[in-house]
Formats: sequence, structure tokens, C-alpha cells
Amino acid sequence: MQIDFWNPETITQVKPEMRVDFRVEADKSSDVESLLEQSGVEYEILIDNLKTVLDAQFDSNVRATGHDYEKYNNWETIAAWTADIAAQNANLVSRTEIGTTFQGRPIYLLKVGKSGSNKKAIFMDCGFHAREWISPAFCQWFVKEAVSTYGSDTLMTRLLNNLDFYILPVLNIDGYVYTWTNYRMWRKTRSTNSGSSCIGTDPNRNFNAGWCSAGASKRPCDDTYCGSAPESEKETKALADFIRKNLSTIKAYLTIHSYSQMLLFPYSYTYSVPENYAELNTISTTAVQELASLYGTKYTFGSGASTIYLAAGGSDDWAYDQGIKYSFTFELRDTGRYGFALPESQIKPTCEETLKAVKYIANYVLDHLY
Repeated sequence: MQIDFWNPETITQVKPEMRVDFRVEADKSSDVESLLEQSGVEYEILIDNLKTVLDAQFDSNVRATGHDYEKYNNWETIAAWTADIAAQNANLVSRTEIGTTFQGRPIYLLKVGKSGSNKKAIFMDCGFHAREWISPAFCQWFVKEAVSTYGSDTLMTRLLNNLDFYILPVLNIDGYVYTWTNYRMWRKTRSTNSGSSCIGTDPNRNFNAGWCSAGASKRPCDDTYCGSAPESEKETKALADFIRKNLSTIKAYLTIHSYSQMLLFPYSYTYSVPENYAELNTISTTAVQELASLYGTKYTFGSGASTIYLAAGGSDDWAYDQGIKYSFTFELRDTGRYGFALPESQIKPTCEETLKAVKYIANYVLDHLY
């Protein structure tokens, strides 16, 4: 029986004693419950009717026309926002296009920082996986905080004076659009696959870091399909090309996902640990303390493979292997109560606490440039 894995991402990543979150179609739910009971597996129904919870994701049924930082914005709204925020804050923000998606949409990148000569940079992307809506919400929030607190918040001012932030608000734009128009639970890109009627590649299995060796699928119909080759997707290639072109300036890479409240660093494609493991572990320890200081949200942290599971072809491992030694993946709220259907009322607290961790990491990087 096909089920939709929410956490972990695929059957091969399920380990003994692990809690597993998955979604089943309504007409299969009683069969699944019988199977679990026959096998003596403890289970709990977290969301009885996903449609109800998804409808409630939009806390107020009054949809603001236009952009709102405390609401989920569709792509059209986000795209217009990227132009507006740059036009209104020309001293701090500029917008470029680093490529186009499979379906031809422009991939926008915002450069945030006070202009200066030979500044180092931090790259942060959101929206790899289409259904993780809280992720693009954070990239938008970060830019808002940058432009609105520059000059008043000491730390933010220091960061923007001394570093540039490259912010990619949504990488997998086609997939994100599809979650708004067709199917809320879509994850992958929307590219076609030769020899298969199944659509899409998992962009976070599509990088040249132990590509397709573990925790990734070679089957185009699977949610963790690694693609026909590394960087087969126009979106991942655009990101990788940009980072390669700017390797001398980019000193940290942050990629924002959901959910499970984790801060992960390399490696995910192998159990071996990176050369600066102790340093990454120390940074993470303080970063999650910073994050928890606001609302008490508890994060776990560690290297990807040992903390959760082997997963090859991820952008964080790839960036690290390019020489970017501060490379982190955030898995934002929650731990499964709502999962991908996180209500809009949690956007503000989630973004506020995550901002504290990101500012801490950025400040550390600024103090340890290489």
C-alpha cells in the first residue's frame, strides 16, 4: 500500500524505535489501522481529517490581497514582493535572477547588505520542498527584519555592514505553485522524466554529494527521486552555478526546511564526520539555545547521518564539499502535531526564534572568516 511519508522521508530511513509520521488516503485508513493493530505497532492519529487542518492553516478566511509576513503568500505575491522590497530599500537590497525553473519562471535572488568592497557573504535558501510552506515564510521574514531593524538593532546592523546575505526566497517555484493550485502535499520539482509518466525530482537529492548512494531513490515515481544525474534540475543547477561562481566570497550556507525542529550539519551522505565537526557542534549548541530562549522551542542538532538518517545528494553536504565550512540545514516547526500543515498563527513565533539562531550563526561566521 502506498503511503505518504512525512517524517522520515522514505521507508529506507525507518529505523527500530523510531517515531514515523505518515499520511494515508481516507479509504485506506481502516485497513492501515488493522495492519498496525495486527502487528502490535503503537500508533496515534495526529490529524484525523487533513483537509480540515489544511483549511485551518489559513487562520483567517479573509485573505489579504497583497503580501503579508504573517500569512502564507502564493508565488505571484512573493515574486512581486521581491521587486517591491528591493525598490523600497535600494540602499540595502538588490534583486537578480539566477536562472529559470523547468516551467520557465524566473528564480529570484535577493542580495541584502550595506554596499562595501570585498565583503564576504552568507547564502540562505528556502523552499526546496514545495509543501514546506513555513520555509519561504522565513526567508521573507529575514529580509523584513534586515531592512526594518538596520540602524536600530546592533547585531543586525553589524551583520549587514560587514556581510552580504544572498537570500533565495523559493528555489522550487514550480512545485510551490503546484501546492497552491493542484495538490498541497507535493514535494518535488515539476520536471518531466524520460521513460516515466511520473513527474519531478527531489531537489535535495540532486546535488553532487554522494549522489544517489543512500536515502535517495532511482525511481522517478518516488518522493526522494535523485534525478537522472546530479544537477539535472534547472533549479539545482542555477543554485550550484551561482555558488560556484561566488565561492571566494560565500563563507556560510544555510538551507531552510521543515519539519522536526532540528539543526543539522554535514555529513548526511556518509557517517564520517567533517573535519571541523567539533566547531559545528559547538556553534549548533549555542544556536539552539538562542532559538529556545524566546519560546522554549526545543531543537535537536548534530550531523545529518547520525542524527536522523543517511540521505545523499543534499545541498548542505555539497556546499560543504565546495569548501564552505559553515553549512547548516534548519528543520523548522513543528515535531508532527501539524507537520507540513503548520497554522499561520505559528509563522511569527517560528520566524522570530529562527532569526535568533541565524543571527547567532552569522555573527559567529563574521568573527571566524577564513
